[in-house]
Amino acid sequence: MKKILAILIIVILTLFAAWYAFIYYASYSEGTRSGELIKFSNKGVVFKTWEGEISQGISGAQIFSFSVESQKEDIIKKLEKFQGRYVKLKYKERFAKVSWLGDTKYFVIDVVEEDSPHFRNK
Repeated sequence: MKKILAILIIVILTLFAAWYAFIYYASYSEGTRSGELIKFSNKGVVFKTWEGEISQGISGAQIFSFSVESQKEDIIKKLEKFQGRYVKLKYKERFAKVSWLGDTKYFVIDVVEEDSPHFRNK
């Protein structure tokens, strides 16, 4: 009986590890989005995650929510600096969201500041 229980626990742990590795390393899509950075914060009670939003329209009707992994300190510093400015985010979308990584499936892998298309001098 102990041998069966041990095998069952090992199988469950192996399946969880395989699922997590797939969710973490495989990306569903990659892309870029531009907009005004309207929110960026470190939130959570048990798992602290970095979450943000960009507004992709003049009225703020189209909001893109994203997460940043905690070990990406250079991206976190850039996003804190660019608060309220127009930015271009490069992101990867995962197959599922995992609560200890972030609140969304979209994870920023690079950020650059851009000129706003709303206030260009023509």
